[in-house]
Amino acid sequence: MQINVNFLENLRLEAKFDDFTVIADQPIRYKGDGSAPSPFDYFLASSALCAAYFVRVYCLSRNISTDNIRISQNNIVDPENRYNQIFKIQVELPEDISEKDREGILRSIDRCTVKKVVQTGPEFQIESVENLDEDAQALLMVKPEAESATFIAGKDLPLEQTIANMSAILADLGMKIEIASWRNIVPHVWSLHVRDAASPMCFTNGKGATKESALCSALGEFIERLSCNFFYNDQFFGEEIANSEFVHYPNEKWFLPGPNNELPAEILDAHCLAIYNPDGELQGNHLIDTNSGRADRGVCSLPFVRQSDGEVVYFPSNLIENLFLSNGMSAGNTLVEAQVQCLSEIFERAVKKQIIEEEITLPDVPAEVLANYPNVLEGIKALEAQGFPVLVKDASLGGQFPVACVTLMNPRTGGVFASFGAHPSFEIALERSLTELLQGRSFEGLNDLPLPTFNSMAVSEPNNFVEHFIDSSGVVSWRFFSASADYEFVPWDFSGTNAEEAETLFAILHEMGLEAYMAVHEDLGAPVCRILVPSYSEVYPVEDLIWDNTNVALEYREDILNLHRLSDKQLADLVARLEESQLDNYTDIITFIGVEFDENTVWGQLTILELKLLVYLALGEHEEALDLVEQFLQYNDNTVARVLFYRAIQAVLEITLADDLELNDYTHNLSRMYGEETMQAVIGSVQGSVRFHGLTPTNMQLEGLEKHQRLIESYKKLHAARAMAAKRS
Repeated sequence: MQINVNFLENLRLEAKFDDFTVIADQPIRYKGDGSAPSPFDYFLASSALCAAYFVRVYCLSRNISTDNIRISQNNIVDPENRYNQIFKIQVELPEDISEKDREGILRSIDRCTVKKVVQTGPEFQIESVENLDEDAQALLMVKPEAESATFIAGKDLPLEQTIANMSAILADLGMKIEIASWRNIVPHVWSLHVRDAASPMCFTNGKGATKESALCSALGEFIERLSCNFFYNDQFFGEEIANSEFVHYPNEKWFLPGPNNELPAEILDAHCLAIYNPDGELQGNHLIDTNSGRADRGVCSLPFVRQSDGEVVYFPSNLIENLFLSNGMSAGNTLVEAQVQCLSEIFERAVKKQIIEEEITLPDVPAEVLANYPNVLEGIKALEAQGFPVLVKDASLGGQFPVACVTLMNPRTGGVFASFGAHPSFEIALERSLTELLQGRSFEGLNDLPLPTFNSMAVSEPNNFVEHFIDSSGVVSWRFFSASADYEFVPWDFSGTNAEEAETLFAILHEMGLEAYMAVHEDLGAPVCRILVPSYSEVYPVEDLIWDNTNVALEYREDILNLHRLSDKQLADLVARLEESQLDNYTDIITFIGVEFDENTVWGQLTILELKLLVYLALGEHEEALDLVEQFLQYNDNTVARVLFYRAIQAVLEITLADDLELNDYTHNLSRMYGEETMQAVIGSVQGSVRFHGLTPTNMQLEGLEKHQRLIESYKKLHAARAMAAKRS
């Protein structure tokens, strides 16, 4: 984690990280103002809080109430050496907690991260740099050794060299990559979470049988998502980039719609048009780029090569962002290595979707076959020793596709988790299924798995597949667990060299009558490919281009960012359009307009419903506001302070709208109930002197929106690198 410190008045300090700001001071006796805890006080408190967190997690996983559990920490200081201290943590437990759970709670405190770091003894490296923003060495603990050369199947270079190459690419871009967490809860299953220290919204997860292979996975995914702009999907790039020579890539082209908003003739091909515009309903305005909003420039389109004949076909950036998410993109040491990973991922997701939606029962992988893969078997046995039954399935659908499946059941909750993996090698596909199953998860995290169902509608509805795509947390059918399989087990093997495997996988698509389109990005220094297979590799339904397109943001983004500057007429127009749009009231504004607000602010929690409510209050439309307040309080999940604000708003609106009630008669006790400061904001909001309480003013220049500005700065590094690469070529 990157923590930036600013000097305030006297001895006060400000530490900023992620979306948080922490103020530290010194006691008056040490020349401070005593306005905040000292840095050392925060350190001491962190271990007590960390211990309490792990107790809470343990209790939640076992439905144990923490109402009567008390935790205290005391620090015993050695009189001869004040740096030698004992952290004494004491836990008071109710009498009705079993002996087993008492021991479990105490053991859970042993897992405290602060405690483990202190016990291990962190190393401090202190150095001077010319410029903090330009010093971008990767913050990685795993360093390749010059004499080491670990080759694994599927990689064209040793793991150590791959790590070094990818780390150098990211450092050259000016990105500090930090590892936020490691997981290794069973043998031969590693996962980690890496992120850009300056812009934590840019993050990836990696997985593998070793820590080195997991790190390669995470770094490769980071580079692929940079190269394909996935970190910035649907986000507003800001006016500077929107008005620059290119927005996404130097080779993009902009095509104007026809006079009646027809699709530009230059985009897509006959095959794609039959898929994306079968009824002629798709129009040019549906494909305007969300990131820039430059409708005046036309449809921003990116070149892809049709694999059947080598022809270039231009795909609207909007279409790609709306339908494909991150499916079908990969980085590699070589292009063919990237292609194999990319195509494997496409088959994994498509076959998984077919199995889940059609409620297919898969055959078990025979025990004698599993015995050939001792590392995978050891990981599975470790899970079962923890009380989680595991099923290992052949997901090749009779040997058609290179896909395997590992499914975990949780008898404590009844939840299940079906994890799929794909690769031409059966062993690698099996390993990927297992590592995907546990990526970023603790044993406690396995208590959140969804329950299986016999409801066919629940497993086949589109959003279920989206949930499976994002984190495999979607629902599966009970029919999946039948002993009568729909296919026989096939000991399949599509393996060969990476070039041979890529050719084999492309051939499978061809035999299915599918077209593949590929874009290659090498401007950052590593070969990255993105492959689109229309009607096969989409994540979202094609209908979303018309009915749920992210560029609906363009109708509202400017008005919302300029909310405080709008006249009453403009506000009335905004709320009327929102009401007519039939947009989901509970869509958050961050997602809606593609702007990252600090989630700890009112903006960061704002939904369309609350936005409309605040506009109605500003317009003095009290009946409409009261109706939305009641909806907000019934269904919305917000901070305690914000909920109390609206409870007070509800009371004041009801008094205001009642003919026989006077607000002055209730102000005193309402203030005692909700606080003087809250009531001033509430009465001001109802009477019109306070507008948009809690929302700080901003604008299209994103003034004050530090989190989104950091995201844009991250993208500008890519943008500059692409411009430089284009000049060199």
